[in-house]
Amino acid sequence: MSKDIRIKKGLNINLVGAAEQTTSKAVSSNVYALNLDDFHGITPKMLVKEGAELKAGEPIFYNKNIEEMLFVSPVSGELVEIVRGARRRILTLKILADKEQSYQDAKTIDLEKADADLVRKTLLQSGCWPFIKQRPYDIVANPDATPKAIFVSAHATAPLAADVEYVLNGKEVELQAAITALGKMTPGKIHVSVGNTGSSVFSTIDGVTLHKVSGPHPSGLVGTQINKIDPINKGETVWTVSPQDLVIIGEFLLTGKFNAERTIALAGSSVKSPKYYTTKIGTEISTFLYASGVTEDKFRLINGDVLTGAITHPEGYLGFYNNTVTAIPEGDDYEFFGWNKPVFNKISSTRALTFSWLSKNKKYDLDTNTNGEHRAFVVTGRYEEVFPLDIYPLQLLKACMVKDLDEMEQLGLYEVAPEDFSLTEFICISKQPHQQIIREGLDLMYQEIG
Repeated sequence: MSKDIRIKKGLNINLVGAAEQTTSKAVSSNVYALNLDDFHGITPKMLVKEGAELKAGEPIFYNKNIEEMLFVSPVSGELVEIVRGARRRILTLKILADKEQSYQDAKTIDLEKADADLVRKTLLQSGCWPFIKQRPYDIVANPDATPKAIFVSAHATAPLAADVEYVLNGKEVELQAAITALGKMTPGKIHVSVGNTGSSVFSTIDGVTLHKVSGPHPSGLVGTQINKIDPINKGETVWTVSPQDLVIIGEFLLTGKFNAERTIALAGSSVKSPKYYTTKIGTEISTFLYASGVTEDKFRLINGDVLTGAITHPEGYLGFYNNTVTAIPEGDDYEFFGWNKPVFNKISSTRALTFSWLSKNKKYDLDTNTNGEHRAFVVTGRYEEVFPLDIYPLQLLKACMVKDLDEMEQLGLYEVAPEDFSLTEFICISKQPHQQIIREGLDLMYQEIG
């Protein structure tokens, strides 16, 4: 039986260039990479050296603070480069892939008889544990903590995001295995949120509490769903897992092989033929970008969706958690008197000389222009109109900026992640980096309170 969640506050950003629901197999990349920035807060300790021969699923490094937590290679091949930054901090690991892939085999477990400790140990040793993230702090989950619940968002509302139901088609067996295993590690429920249109692949999965979500973005963000279903209080922990990561976990539990394959959406108005591609974590983006073609010379390539993704380039690598790559026009031009004339081709949450509110279903071809420059916060009350959480967004942002830990706690920082502020950042007339401010606040709180 499902439970409905209706979100009223928010803003849908309808963009041109959604991926057509056809899937092609991407060209195999020569080099695959793991970007250590994807594992926020992890201090890596290498297990192998440059030149080492690896199998897919073989450990490369472990977490310095939790030595049982292993991180594995997505492919078999040679570790050709360890890219380091200041103070020899490891930034990226590059692997030259074999033409014929080989996998490190592991023993499978009986999911029906396995207890929580065995499941936890198996996921830690397999390299699947980093797919599990926790709140508070939005980091890789602490295996020593017991979450009060686990949340999965199977409803994507971010602009041009991959259609979850489409990419999960035919993956019911793997999903069931992952859900069965994760259910042993929490005394609470596994909450899965889906759209309210049509049937879902999760409707046939046992062991989940299904919620049907409706409303504008950010109704698809797991943080919104946690806030409406079971909010986090001080001292509590919840875990979150994305649907495609559940598939990788489930396949490992069933076969003993770490298969880093996933289906990604290549989208955006700068892509000639936006569509889905089957590829692997860490692949070179150029292996599927040029297969679809780009429409112009000046475009911005985003590793993720347009609100939360990171700037990259065709020679960059697919992020560990990403299932969307977006290309939109670069907005490096200046619009003369753009603030003082009617606007018909942009999205706005206000009605001041803007008319997007008249055509809610219209799709826009937006570029990356911020239409303004950084300035001090202007109190307008607009954040609250697109922020559905029971939190004061402006006050929380200011508390993080002045590093007031007591205020950050009282205003609900435990509940949020940077992505929850992506929409307030989009509409911010002060052009403040909301997601960066929240990330720095979470890091400070984790360092001081832990």
